[in-house]
Amino acid sequence: MAVDLLLGLQWGDEGKGKIVDVLTQDYDIIARFQGGPNAGHTLEFDGIKHVLHTIPSGIFHKGAMNIVGNGVVIDPVIFQKELDNLKQFNLDIKSILLISRKAHLILPTHRLIDAASETAKGKAKIGSTLKGIGPTYMDKTGRNGMRVGDLEFSDWKEKYRILADKHEAMIGFYNVDIQYDLPELEAEFFKAVEALKELTFIDSEEYLFKAQKEGKKILAEGAQGSLLDIDFGTYPFVTSSNTTAAGACTGLGVAPNQIGDVKGIFKAYTTRVGSGPFPTELFDADGETMGRVGNEFGATTGRARRCGWLDLVALKYAVQINGVTELMMMKGDVLSGFKKLKVCTSYNYKGETITHLPYNIEAENLTPIYKEMNGWNEDLTKMTSEDQFPKALNEYILFLEKELEVPIKIVSVGPDRTQTIHR
Repeated sequence: MAVDLLLGLQWGDEGKGKIVDVLTQDYDIIARFQGGPNAGHTLEFDGIKHVLHTIPSGIFHKGAMNIVGNGVVIDPVIFQKELDNLKQFNLDIKSILLISRKAHLILPTHRLIDAASETAKGKAKIGSTLKGIGPTYMDKTGRNGMRVGDLEFSDWKEKYRILADKHEAMIGFYNVDIQYDLPELEAEFFKAVEALKELTFIDSEEYLFKAQKEGKKILAEGAQGSLLDIDFGTYPFVTSSNTTAAGACTGLGVAPNQIGDVKGIFKAYTTRVGSGPFPTELFDADGETMGRVGNEFGATTGRARRCGWLDLVALKYAVQINGVTELMMMKGDVLSGFKKLKVCTSYNYKGETITHLPYNIEAENLTPIYKEMNGWNEDLTKMTSEDQFPKALNEYILFLEKELEVPIKIVSVGPDRTQTIHR
């Protein structure tokens, strides 16, 4: 049985949490394959809004197993808070949530290094969420990191101490003034580790291999978005892991020839959190309206998201590098009320018209070229089928399908799981 993937195709915040929640009824296993608690996957149903950071978005469905894969980095303190928030829902967490032994741990000193590094950059800062994720991945590739499986051995605190002492020495090299109380942070960390150890640790690659042989349906859930990929994103304003389809193979131990459908999620417009280039960003009333109506604030950080028209050049690039087989368009309802919509179909790059994403998309190198389309006034949030869609919305969808050469199978018209229209 092939493993299907669910990926964000922009700069994150596309609505992956909601769609995983909607799709989980069709799958036996939901597996997160990369990223850390900088992710904020928002789910809304029964009048309650849930924000998950590390735990897979299928956790509220009975019968679905949820796996945190080896490609994920885990902060035990944040993880414990997530678990505490779930207690009110009477979920049998120990039996439905499994953790890969090969997943790396975020230490308190990783967060301190993150803060020191970002402070030292001054105006050149990249917009880190300061969760310690970059430094944790640095230790992973530097072969210094601590993994979940280390917690099963009696000497894990000795390994922790060696790494934490090394981190403290590194903090001194940044020569910045950051205040912290490490003993206090460590007390909280050690307590959270004990809670983490109550969960079930697995060799996730073996678990998933057996599940495939047994015919189980598996959905791999990514965090962030393709344009934040460490290799193919807008470097250096990216995350520290591979957010694209290839990351599911390394982040779960799934062979490339076992990948099935690649489901790509995008907003009907574009947003970005933090620093970095954004060709279609709006600084006018239209951008303000998108942000206000779309409630564009980071689920993890609370930071206001930058808003702009849909960038089809960047979206085509994401579809291409991921091998997307079907698309899901989110927040179509946010565009209701715009008389005219714009879609960026190409760039003027150093005087030349191009339709691919170049190495550098900073504003001094390019300007977006737009196609203008009719908008719609109808409220989409109460609609239950595409037959009710206004003509202009259908034209918008058909234009995108033709340009991207991939069908749009789902259109989201609101944050609740019921506001999801299948085409």
